[in-house]
Amino acid sequence: MKARTIETRKGARCRVLEAGSGMPVVFLHGWDVVEALGLTRPHLVGHSMGGMIAAEMAAIAPNDLGRLVLASAAGLWIEEHPIPDIFALLPGQLVELLFQDADKGQALLTGGVDFSDMEAFKEFYLGQQRRLAMAGKILFPIPNRRVSKRLYRVTAPTLVLWGGADKLIVPDYAERWARLIPGAQVQIIPDAGHMLPYEQPEIFVDALSRFLG
Repeated sequence: MKARTIETRKGARCRVLEAGSGMPVVFLHGWDVVEALGLTRPHLVGHSMGGMIAAEMAAIAPNDLGRLVLASAAGLWIEEHPIPDIFALLPGQLVELLFQDADKGQALLTGGVDFSDMEAFKEFYLGQQRRLAMAGKILFPIPNRRVSKRLYRVTAPTLVLWGGADKLIVPDYAERWARLIPGAQVQIIPDAGHMLPYEQPEIFVDALSRFLG
């Protein structure tokens, strides 16, 4: 296990884990960062893989968290609704799963990269593969790390946000999260897929603002 020390904007110093560290260490490291930043009972908002990490952090230290928001969170597994293996998909197939509107999703995902420019295409493709490789260390082979066994420990008020048209992690998972976290509430955002913060940013931010107060 490798780590390096960084200095935050507030001048605090904290250890950053390098690739290859075990999953429990990743969750604990989240709290190390919170401590280094000098935050007290912060709110945690996590989307997709980040939702799983936020949920684990909430279960590890239930009394140290303000509120928790899980947006299209990974980490659970429902046999009747298996989650597609994103690491075996072509870029076009991945976009169709992530966004309700694949054309707009492609533009959002690429940031307007001109794929006729081979250098720009190569840079984008390599960056995407690096991001998928990092995600694979956490989510492969299936995004199930038994977080369901620990969610009973979560005491923070929790909001589960989900895109009504999510094809990657279907909305049935939102109800499963809500059943496993005591007192959790669910809000389904229409006309949004898995990348709901990008497809419906105004509705997403409004939901966060009202919940976090």
